[in-house]
Amino acid sequence: MSKSVLVVDDSALVRKQLGNLLDKAGYDVGFAKNGLDAIEFLKEYDFDVITMDINMPVMDGLTAVKEIMKIKPTPIVMISSLTQDEADITFEALDLGAVDYVPKPGTMRIDIKNQEQEILQKIAIAASIPKSRLQIKKTAVKKKKLLQKSDNIKLPDKAEKFVLIGASTGGPGLIEKIITSLPADYPYPVCVVQHMPENFTGVFAKRLNKHAEVEVYEAKQNLYLKPGMAVIAKGGYHLHFGKNLKGEYYCKLARNTMNHFFCPSVDEMFCSAAKVMDCSNVLAVELTGIGDDGAKCMVELRKKGAYTIAESADSAVVYGMPKMAWELGGAMKQMHFNDILKEILKYGRK
Repeated sequence: MSKSVLVVDDSALVRKQLGNLLDKAGYDVGFAKNGLDAIEFLKEYDFDVITMDINMPVMDGLTAVKEIMKIKPTPIVMISSLTQDEADITFEALDLGAVDYVPKPGTMRIDIKNQEQEILQKIAIAASIPKSRLQIKKTAVKKKKLLQKSDNIKLPDKAEKFVLIGASTGGPGLIEKIITSLPADYPYPVCVVQHMPENFTGVFAKRLNKHAEVEVYEAKQNLYLKPGMAVIAKGGYHLHFGKNLKGEYYCKLARNTMNHFFCPSVDEMFCSAAKVMDCSNVLAVELTGIGDDGAKCMVELRKKGAYTIAESADSAVVYGMPKMAWELGGAMKQMHFNDILKEILKYGRK
């Protein structure tokens, strides 16, 4: 039985382009001109996936996501511009339950020809997600950030251990939960590779920094890894590590010379850590995502003494990357995400 997709966009051209692409791929396709039309449609029909524009008259995409996740939770893929405002709104939508997004350049309408593979891949992933697995939240995380570091917060002078996390589809909300759960005195730096385009990672880091007690940065060249901080890998670059003569570690931004499909790549971060760091001081975590990025180099980390964990099928929105990490022998344990969060916090108390 063929899967069904509801295309929600106020542009007749975009509806036609997406409709033709999805029809050729074998999907049953419905159309709505705005969020309110989509909600009316859902009162009568069920869809496996919804693609959702952000800026629409009558009812915008963010409001529509809120309402749809209340009345009929459905995997939603946002169609988002690479502007800072729309990137921020996209993260709000992901907080509210959307599972993924397709970026489009600037304020131009989506270029279907150049993005056919990405669109079809993301819709296929969304269509495979059980509706019971959707992460439905009433509001985004609003943990209050400490306005100023208190004098009684004591942090080590140098990072002795490191937490490395990789994630893809379904990951942003989990990363937000982890980073905003860390206490201001968390003694180890946390480095994250979340598959995102270049214009999104800076917005993501700033968004997290508003709500976190640790300091959150987008990775940049020669940024030193210190206790009480989290680093989000920069889109368009791989996150590598270096070590100076004092034993201090720092970030290195590497070009995609190996032509990885994802840039940043979890494998690139894990393998760099395996070469540079004392792996007995590394906790590596593989979260939800399609494919196998991170699995191969998690094997290297484990061989060299790292503590490695993969998210289990019980909680992973897409059980791809963590599954491969487990099957290849990279992960020592599989855990539900809630237990992984507890383990990361426990690791900081050792």
